Amino acid sequence: MDLNLTARIARAAGDLTDGVTIEIGPGPGGLTRALLAQGAEVIAIERDARCLAALDEIARAYPGRMQVIEGDALEIPVHTLGRMPRRIVANLPYNVGTELLIRWLTPAVWPPFWESLTLMFQKEVAERIVAAPGDDAYGRLAVITQAVAEARIVMHLPAAAFTPPPKVASAVVHVVPLADRPSPERLKKLERVTAAAFGQRRKMLRSSLKQLGGGALCEAAGIEPDARAEVIDIAGFLRLADALK
Repeated sequence: MDLNLTARIARAAGDLTDGVTIEIGPGPGGLTRALLAQGAEVIAIERDARCLAALDEIARAYPGRMQVIEGDALEIPVHTLGRMPRRIVANLPYNVGTELLIRWLTPAVWPPFWESLTLMFQKEVAERIVAAPGDDAYGRLAVITQAVAEARIVMHLPAAAFTPPPKVASAVVHVVPLADRPSPERLKKLERVTAAAFGQRRKMLRSSLKQLGGGALCEAAGIEPDARAEVIDIAGFLRLADALK
């Protein structure tokens, strides 16, 4: 509910005056107010009926600029809402944040229905999204995200910034899609390779990728079979995906 912090999050999303801004899980509307104050037209999706009265009050204060949809963002076709350009700005519910992110990063059509994502996650998840090869946090989430988009942390928020304070710190990640991305078929192979490689991340790739071809797969991709997943960059994982039969 800190107005300075919510205003900073809204500014981190860029120019909000064109198109529509979709907010997932607005709760009582702390961030919503900041988005509207930045000139956004907001579509807010909230499943908690206890928050609807507060959101309706905000909508009345900004006539014609806010729509409230009661429901679960996992079940609502977000890609059909509003008009382009669309951006998603949200303090995501942490229990579904990663699932929603992967859905938005892997749509059937590219460029995607959104021009940017500005999302708050648990700090550890945010670090996994932006991690580089060699980082402790580097894993599947970093590879899938960075194969299709540029991602960076734009804000860190301590637990004390929230009411009531959670047990974890948080961070805001800004994501912009790449002009081109791997094909859906290539992405599926990338998901298979990263699932195997990071499922046993301390093992050498010739062991962790054994079910997919092991050392032969690595050699076909020009990757050292004795390397571990945590040091392979995005291009290397894409070569592994391309070599997968």
